[in-house]
Amino acid sequence: MTVKTNIDMVSIMREGLSNGQGVKYKRLSDVMERGILEGLIEPGRKLPPHRVLSDNLGVTIGTISRAYGELERLGLVVARVGDGTFVRKRGMERQRDEGFRNFSEEPRQYFDMSRNMHIPGQETTFLAQSFQTLSTNAKFLQDISAYTPDAGLPRYRDAGAQWLVQRDFHPIPEQVICVNGGQHGLLCAMMALLRAGDTVVTEQMTYPGLITAARMLGIRLIGLEMDDEGVLPGALDEVCRNHRISALYCTPTIQNPTTAVLSVARREALVRVCREHNLLILEDEAHGVLVEDRPPPLSHFAPERTILISSLSKAVSAGLRVGYVHAPPALVSRISAALRSTCWMATPVTLELATQWIENGTAEYLLHQQINEISRRKALVQDLLAGLEYRTHLNSPHFWIEVPEPWRASEIEAELKQNNYLIATAEAFAVGQTAVPQFIRASICNTSGDDQLLRAGFDALATALGQGGGRFHL
Repeated sequence: MTVKTNIDMVSIMREGLSNGQGVKYKRLSDVMERGILEGLIEPGRKLPPHRVLSDNLGVTIGTISRAYGELERLGLVVARVGDGTFVRKRGMERQRDEGFRNFSEEPRQYFDMSRNMHIPGQETTFLAQSFQTLSTNAKFLQDISAYTPDAGLPRYRDAGAQWLVQRDFHPIPEQVICVNGGQHGLLCAMMALLRAGDTVVTEQMTYPGLITAARMLGIRLIGLEMDDEGVLPGALDEVCRNHRISALYCTPTIQNPTTAVLSVARREALVRVCREHNLLILEDEAHGVLVEDRPPPLSHFAPERTILISSLSKAVSAGLRVGYVHAPPALVSRISAALRSTCWMATPVTLELATQWIENGTAEYLLHQQINEISRRKALVQDLLAGLEYRTHLNSPHFWIEVPEPWRASEIEAELKQNNYLIATAEAFAVGQTAVPQFIRASICNTSGDDQLLRAGFDALATALGQGGGRFHL
């Protein structure tokens, strides 16, 4: 039965190729679009593999790639890495059933360029020293073995305020809530201030942790048009005039994944729109901490409505799971109540360590170490990307790379995986069911610490994208 239906599908495509108008890939995509919309090619059906179809129709693999890519752009099909391309059916999600993970469970033979992780430095040495110091201080041991106030001990909140200081922005400790990492802070803020059925607007390409949390809480997301700086205020205003919007979530500095940075003028314009439509602002500083002289946060321009979320995960240590939320005074108790409902309080042991490191300068030292290592690794591979269109930021740990026509990001991802390299495609960051741009994110953060492996990974990436000595073959 499968053979017959595949033959029928090929027949439909062959007829469209013969009788259609325009370039070949467009003739193919047009007839397939009609077949899908008329139900001749039913939802959930797997389309023939690129090579098989090119052989049957007598066209190049590139023609098939462009035809499938056009259907993907129209939202009619879904490409699954290593599995194929399927006609979208109602309820078919992009590949996010369990959400994006920061821990890879792939076999060790894979070199992972798909994740932005903290690059290991000297934190383990400082951890050993700090644990030794703690073990001899009876008061500290007593403090960290008991329940603490939900928002954290005053010392911890003071340290959090110190960590959040930026140019022209001076946080108030009483407005700081200690959390178990930035993702926990985001979840607590959403639980406290939003309800199931509410709508949040965000960048068209956004942090996968937001997508996962929103799905779990029943919150709808709408993606906003972006430019090289990030979110467009006009797009935000238009969406607010046509939908009931509760909040804006955005990453103003080193946006993930596009690496965009909002200018001061753009931040002020966004705040004006949020005030006009009475929007809550959820501001993510995950990678912003890596930029020393960054523009003031949105919290500086709209302190009455902005929740600032930051952590030590990208700069100091991911495993500590220490984060801070700075909220308007009227919202602190509500977010604290959400925190209580998840874990009663952030973990005192790790908060004590983080507080000591912030107070004695260790955190600042490790931050600079991280910035320097990102710069060193990027310099090590940047020449391999010559000839490619990509975006990055001086302090960003990843490159946002455009996939040249006629190739698709899913094809590059599958090709590299066959050769034991992992990258992330725009699919992981896309909001809604709109067309996904053909981009990939490649990170220099692999924890192996092997420079030769890092260069080999980016060389393989450049080769797959046509900039090296030849393409891999599936």
